[in-house]
Amino acid sequence: MSIRLQSPTNHIGHLLRQFGTALVLMAVVCSTVYAQEEEVDRAQEAAEQLANPNSTIGFLTFPTDVKFYDGTLPDASSQTAFRFNFQPSLPYNLGPGVNLFARPLFPIIIQQPVVTEDGFENVGVALGDISIDVALGKSWSSGIVTMIGGFVSFPTATDDNLGTGRYLAGPEFVAGYVGGWGSVYVLIFHSWSISDNEEGTLSATGGQYFYTFNLGNAWQIQGQPVFSYNSKAPEGQQWSFPVGG
Repeated sequence: MSIRLQSPTNHIGHLLRQFGTALVLMAVVCSTVYAQEEEVDRAQEAAEQLANPNSTIGFLTFPTDVKFYDGTLPDASSQTAFRFNFQPSLPYNLGPGVNLFARPLFPIIIQQPVVTEDGFENVGVALGDISIDVALGKSWSSGIVTMIGGFVSFPTATDDNLGTGRYLAGPEFVAGYVGGWGSVYVLIFHSWSISDNEEGTLSATGGQYFYTFNLGNAWQIQGQPVFSYNSKAPEGQQWSFPVGG
């Protein structure tokens, strides 16, 4: 039988190696946690910037509209429409708190009922009227944000039932408030036809209302429904004001 004796120097060296390994593991864990916290902080900062309509961050949204109909025509209450929009926001910084924006909108009509002599027919997938708005934005120290610009719509609809058949242009205005909790603002535009067809001239009023509530850790509740006003519609039907998020 043999007995191996370990010198104190070897024992201390073994302990130091274990201690060093533990320090490395702790450093790796702390570095990972710190990196995750940094990532969450960056995401939260980006989310807060996206809640600001006058942010210098460019982004892409896909507003989606679902409409349910009702009325006195046969089968009117069973009709629905579905539209998918592709809308980038392209900012250009002009100075502290001042930005120039361009927002093209490309509407893709997935389903849209139209009235014919034989009743309702659903138009298949088609392109709607492409539009673009250009605006100059200003952020004030009070948290208020204002913008002024113009709106242009082009008769690009691939089906005559899905567009105006005219070029439209007019002014737009934006006003709102941005705070630590989020933001709320509204965009209003009015446009007139600058090219007419057999149906005559056209004027339209509409816009979007936007809201964002920051929940923390880059989570948000947000909505940007599109509303419109038609002065020639029957009484009680002039406004289309959807609720969404």
